[in-house]
Amino acid sequence: MRSFSAILRLAGSAALVVLGSGCASLATSPDWTGGGLSTLAPARAAEIEAAEERERDRIARQPKEVGAKHILVMHNKSRDRAESTTRTKDEALKRVQECLVRVRSGEDWDKLVKEYSDEPGAAERGGDLGTFVRGQMVKAFSEAAFELRIGQISEVVETPYGYHIILRTQ
Repeated sequence: MRSFSAILRLAGSAALVVLGSGCASLATSPDWTGGGLSTLAPARAAEIEAAEERERDRIARQPKEVGAKHILVMHNKSRDRAESTTRTKDEALKRVQECLVRVRSGEDWDKLVKEYSDEPGAAERGGDLGTFVRGQMVKAFSEAAFELRIGQISEVVETPYGYHIILRTQ
């Protein structure tokens, strides 16, 4: 059996894995074996590059700014909730899903904002958030809003603030 230093010289900069029995083996194959990282790494890098390119293209096709309204249903773990908010996360989810059914059935948006939204001042504004650029809102909310077409209503979107229904206006 070769000594540890001999194996290290053969391996060059390749990582060693020390097995429980005290034996050492190469974690990667040297390029002279025709496998390992020398073949897999370029393919994986190409996959990552292609995925990043698709994401850049998707974002480039979207507008720079959107307008939206929302209904926010908070729960007892929501960020910036009112002290009086006592509903559990499950209760909040059930409530927002009930609201989504009513929104999709064509009920008046402003009426539903008044009935369901826990956001301070939402009733007076009809849940209107005005316009915003990508990244101005929390990530999940922003991504959902930018994916919508004008007039389209989102699925339920969860953020640290609670559960949202988003209506894209611009």
